[in-house]
Amino acid sequence: MPTMADVARSAGVSVATVSHVLNDTRPVLPHTRQAVLDAIDELGYTPNTLARSLVTSRTRSIGLAVSAISNPYFTEILQGVEAAALEHGYSLLIADPHDDPEHERKVVQLLHERRVDGMIVAPSAQPRELVSYLRRHEVPAVFLDRLVDAPEDGTPRFDQVCADSAEPTARLVTHLAELGHRRIALVAGLPGLSTTRERITGYRHGLAAAGFPYDERLIVHGDSESAGGERATAALLSLAAPPTGLVTANNAMTIGALRALRERGLSVPDDIALCCFDDFAWADLFSPRLTAIAQPSRDIGAQAVRVLLERLAAPDRPARIVRLTCTFVHRTSCGCSGRPEQPSQTQQPERGTVS
Repeated sequence: MPTMADVARSAGVSVATVSHVLNDTRPVLPHTRQAVLDAIDELGYTPNTLARSLVTSRTRSIGLAVSAISNPYFTEILQGVEAAALEHGYSLLIADPHDDPEHERKVVQLLHERRVDGMIVAPSAQPRELVSYLRRHEVPAVFLDRLVDAPEDGTPRFDQVCADSAEPTARLVTHLAELGHRRIALVAGLPGLSTTRERITGYRHGLAAAGFPYDERLIVHGDSESAGGERATAALLSLAAPPTGLVTANNAMTIGALRALRERGLSVPDDIALCCFDDFAWADLFSPRLTAIAQPSRDIGAQAVRVLLERLAAPDRPARIVRLTCTFVHRTSCGCSGRPEQPSQTQQPERGTVS
């Protein structure tokens, strides 16, 4: 197995220069760097990651703590994180906090003890212990998908990457209103999550834009899971005046809602129109095809990696919130059968802007 000394001899440089190239511990002239890289490629040299970490105090690894990895949305985020991490020479250590605040803090501590260089976390609905641990130990971290409230001065304490939730949800509501629906309900997510709050805000804005009064009975929490979505939809259908239009606030709850509608023999969109937040791979295979808001999930994951690497390179820069653009995917579950699919971006800040 070739050694660093073999690389140095082949490139005609010192072992120290090879080390500087591998570890970025000192500037090296471009032609010298290329000679070292050519020698590494020719000899098939594999750096000793453990030894490198002892020199640089970096392991070139990122901890990723995301619940519900089986959810297609988070699976695509994971793929985006992994691709961006590998592109920049980082490996991933992955943990599932199960949306449980106590377990969340434990898995983050375990990742920290594995000496990851930084973390990407989709926080739970009660992230107080998580935030306290990250701040106390000064762990470089990026919050993903779900935002954590900023202090009173409005300055975020951590970098955060997500898609907008409010305006796209409003668009689903106004679309249903334009189709003649007057009782439009929302199956909302887990209380306490920023995504849940923002989608409820968007729902209310959509009602206001359509000139409809807000009726709290038309919002039922499905707790961001399929079974919860089924229960919430059943509760809405049991109202004395049930909704004729339904918005579901994530893909898991959409599945639950469809199950509840099927159990009652109701047809979409003939008996009730349906629009959903989160597009997913088989949404186009349902009958009818699901009108949805598509989040740029892979881009969210990749952007989170880039923001984390920027934080590692400049630890003292101000934290920021980056929001990416969603897409309205127009299909037929809303009742627009016969109209062509019309994907379009929602009117929100452009990709990569800071809010």
